Amino acid sequence: MVIHRQDPTALVTATFRRIRQERMADVPLPPLEVEAVGFRRWNGHWLGVLITPWAMSLMLLPGAAEGWDLPGDNEKRAVAFPSGNYAFLAGTEEGLGEYQSCSLISPVAHFPDQETARLTAEAALFALLQEPAKAVESEKPALSRRGFLTGRVDRKAGDA
Repeated sequence: MVIHRQDPTALVTATFRRIRQERMADVPLPPLEVEAVGFRRWNGHWLGVLITPWAMSLMLLPGAAEGWDLPGDNEKRAVAFPSGNYAFLAGTEEGLGEYQSCSLISPVAHFPDQETARLTAEAALFALLQEPAKAVESEKPALSRRGFLTGRVDRKAGDA
């Protein structure tokens, strides 16, 4: 297993650009570039978003052997983030090693340009790492007839 001790952005980009040139050369694709966005350390590993002309995916790469659980072939692994649990699939690429990915958008033909795709990737990564908004229970004062007529809502229903 390849452990990525340094930011893998350049390696991820180079690997998937090679895939674009070699395996996807004859496939008609939108004019997006391969780009790795926002890679950062997360729970000892590397987390970021990969934009390609065929998909946009969350990517996890091992930053340490500890805590790196790779799902089996055709199996999904649930990964818990602050915003919820997401299903990741395993992958391996020469030069990159093992990784896990979670598809965000596929196909990506609706993006008008690279900047829009990049902003979407950044927003997805930001949202992934946020706790869901919790409903705030506010104490609503009861409304009495007098309160209703005078516009005051700070009295309890039994107050006159």
